[in-house]
Amino acid sequence: MTNGGKEATLHQRILSDIEGRIVSGEWPPGYRLPFEVDLAVQYGCSRMTANKVLTHLARTGLIERRKKSGSFVAQPVTQAAVLEIHSIEAEVRSLKLPYSYRLERRVRREASPVDRQHLELSETAPVLDLLCLHHAGERPFCLEERLINLATVPEAEGEDFLESAPGTWLINQIPWSTAEHRIYAQSASAEVAKMLDISRNAACLVIERRTWGSTGPVTFVRFTYPGDRHALVARFTPGGES
Repeated sequence: MTNGGKEATLHQRILSDIEGRIVSGEWPPGYRLPFEVDLAVQYGCSRMTANKVLTHLARTGLIERRKKSGSFVAQPVTQAAVLEIHSIEAEVRSLKLPYSYRLERRVRREASPVDRQHLELSETAPVLDLLCLHHAGERPFCLEERLINLATVPEAEGEDFLESAPGTWLINQIPWSTAEHRIYAQSASAEVAKMLDISRNAACLVIERRTWGSTGPVTFVRFTYPGDRHALVARFTPGGES
């Protein structure tokens, strides 16, 4: 066998070994792979072959390469249904990652003009202003900014939301009749970047949602996700316009 053929066979062997360990969960998201030089020694190949393997894995999205830090198993990209009222915890659990949540801010106040616009209130009303951070494993997963209309949901005032996220509580406690989603891309501000542990101006996926109940507006929420770790899915049935 020529040296080129040997290198090609080694390339496939290394690739198959690493893919198998990632897919099986032996190497979980965030796991640091051996460096190129270590792979070359382990498999008895050239450093160039090891580099080609890591480059291929990065292109397919299985790993991410970070300058001066090495190569790491990538976080799976979450898929959320566009038209569903979904649970952030369920999203994280679907990735087979541990979920955690932290309440960053809880303020009761009178609705500002901007709040009234978000909730479509015709007059001022008391609101609960909440800021929450959801984690998948050790990494920030989603930033949640939420307003709850206390005129419609007075029970929320008695909840501290320290242990359970407000979205989960609302889904379980308050029936809703109508929901509206707005989806767009946005660059991370300095505050958002710090909280999500991403670069300032990094692309983020933002989902805003308003829900109404039989007695009026219930909540306005803005979810901000790192753009490289989230995707949206919608399924349609025939019968509408093309």
